[in-house]
Amino acid sequence: MPAFPYSTTSTVTAVPPSLCLPVIEAAFPRQLHPYWPRLQERTRAWLLEMRLMSADKVAEYADSLCYTDLMAGYYLGAPDAVLQAIADYSAWFFVWDDRHDRDIVHRRPAAWKRLRERLHTALDAPRDHLRHEDPLIAGFADAMVRLYSFLPDSWNDRFARHFHAVIDAYDQEFHNRTEGVIPTVDDYLELRRLTFAHAIWIDLLEPSAGCELPDTVRKHPEFQRAALLSQEFAAWYNDLCSLPKEIAGDEVHNLGISLIKHEELTLEEAVAELRRRIEQCIQEFLAAERGALRVADEIDDGTVRGKEIADAVRACVANMRNWFSSVYWFHHESGRYMVDSWDDRSTPPYVNNEAAGEK
Repeated sequence: MPAFPYSTTSTVTAVPPSLCLPVIEAAFPRQLHPYWPRLQERTRAWLLEMRLMSADKVAEYADSLCYTDLMAGYYLGAPDAVLQAIADYSAWFFVWDDRHDRDIVHRRPAAWKRLRERLHTALDAPRDHLRHEDPLIAGFADAMVRLYSFLPDSWNDRFARHFHAVIDAYDQEFHNRTEGVIPTVDDYLELRRLTFAHAIWIDLLEPSAGCELPDTVRKHPEFQRAALLSQEFAAWYNDLCSLPKEIAGDEVHNLGISLIKHEELTLEEAVAELRRRIEQCIQEFLAAERGALRVADEIDDGTVRGKEIADAVRACVANMRNWFSSVYWFHHESGRYMVDSWDDRSTPPYVNNEAAGEK
């Protein structure tokens, strides 16, 4: 099928049978924010400006990695400036993830410890780090200053709490991987909610909708369930698609790997179990989505404020749905997962494989 049914492209994306989910292709039509062409152009320029990727790697890989496609397919309805800030932050997140991976592969605990501490500090005072010597810190600070500008301090404080937890989870993953610890399935699922940053992507639904949701809405079980399921799908489908890359790289953080180690499944059985969980997650979301929309209907009480909050909830729930299709197609279009085309299956060609951080 076309990569974007509503765009001018005629590209057909082939999905391997082992990764194909007909329900996504049939029931979750893909959409794309109209700002996407400028988004791609400006994020590419931002990666260069922040020195997060070298000019040759930006030219060769930035567009094919499809980082902007992922965000432009998720945060529909976001003001252009909000989507741009989210997309730049998301691109930064992928670069950070790659630095973390290289620090593990090259056994650089001191570099990782320094980076982790700097990120915690920059998260609380990003304006103080805009000119930091490490491009990863300066780029993070730039993205955070922009993200903090859209909603009140209460949202900023919540986002910071959530991302501090993500940084700590990355530290746990660092130690697990360097020590060869494969988490149990339950431990992995708990940690994965943090390393995938479930709460962060859910938080970003609010500036996209132009409204900070009251705690009574955000913490409503129906709203929370729909939001969590959208993220669980994304994390588990990522694990399914990443399994060959991560086995090649001697990874220990993947639901499939935990199933093989602790449930004594074969690779084929682990893939089947991953698919079962993913497909169940989709079906449960369809029910949770209806419940979350009922929450919006209850809020829409005829008052101006009620309508504002209800419309924001509906926008958030619609984008939870968009996450399914955006994540699905991203994994089949992004060069990040085309491990069979790499010269070295354990070393992504788009990363800086030098000893970054050991200055």
